[in-house]
Amino acid sequence: MLDQPPSTLLIIDDSATNLTMLSSLLQDQYKVKVAINGEKGLRLAKASPPDLILLDIMMPVMDGFEVCIQLKNNPGTAHIPIIFLSGKNEIRDEEKCRQLGAAGYIVKPIDPDKLLLSIQQQLLKKQGA
Repeated sequence: MLDQPPSTLLIIDDSATNLTMLSSLLQDQYKVKVAINGEKGLRLAKASPPDLILLDIMMPVMDGFEVCIQLKNNPGTAHIPIIFLSGKNEIRDEEKCRQLGAAGYIVKPIDPDKLLLSIQQQLLKKQGA
């Protein structure tokens, strides 16, 4: 049986520290791409659609909500599962993310085990679709 190439994850976060931490956590299991803002993230996602996107909500210029809306309105990226990562621990924020079509919502600071499990579940769900 042929080995599947690793899934590609795109991390969009305005914090270089978060990008580094998440990349080092995920790079052994996945191909990881990073974007320091929403605009760059959109360009990367459209140019080479990843298998899953980890998306920060609070970013300057274009917040995660707007990035999600644009991704979901684009036929080339609408199918990509998005897991929001947020320092906001409010029910209404999580509900808004779900209404926008997000697959998940994880509150910062990130629990590595919870994040890995969520990614794995979304990728399996996507493969089964």
